[in-house]
Amino acid sequence: MASNSLSFQTLQRLPYYLDYLREVETENVSSTSIAAEFRFHEVQVRKDLASVSRLAGQPRKGFATQALIEDIEDILGYGHIDEAVIVGVGHLGTALANYTGFGKYGLKIVAGFDIRIEHADCLNGLPLYPMDRLDPVIREGGIRLGIITVDGAHAQSICDQLVEAGVEAIWNFAPVLLQVPEGVIVQNENMACALAVLSHHLRK
Repeated sequence: MASNSLSFQTLQRLPYYLDYLREVETENVSSTSIAAEFRFHEVQVRKDLASVSRLAGQPRKGFATQALIEDIEDILGYGHIDEAVIVGVGHLGTALANYTGFGKYGLKIVAGFDIRIEHADCLNGLPLYPMDRLDPVIREGGIRLGIITVDGAHAQSICDQLVEAGVEAIWNFAPVLLQVPEGVIVQNENMACALAVLSHHLRK
């Protein structure tokens, strides 16, 4: 099944399933056990798995664990490594750049950029460059994913530069909604919005 036929909600649940399956020590796993782990509805889990698995689950036996892992990894693109650049190497950018867990999800940050960098440098093995090197580094590396961790005032400008250089997907941590041309996808991680939801709940 092509990944673009999956709902956004299913795509959001699949990484949770994958983490769970990687810890399972049995040859087979049931949708019931996965649903119980996350307190999801069993019917929904069964539909999610059926939409990504090459093999249907068997009554009383469930899904072959390793095959299901491979199917989810394939759908999510974890079977290959996507290289990314990060723009804005402040506290948040540095934390993301130093996070070693991205590898198991198929992501490798290969370069960082910041307006405060005047000459090529290095951060724990990660090459750092001034902004005037953004376009050539992206083009030469064929990089298609950009991570934005600058402030809101500069985010759109950085986004435009990334798109102009050939980036097709943007992971945005700036508190703004970015405008991109058709064919470019943006995933927003707006902490202000998340905090608003939590704060609203606490005050109900």
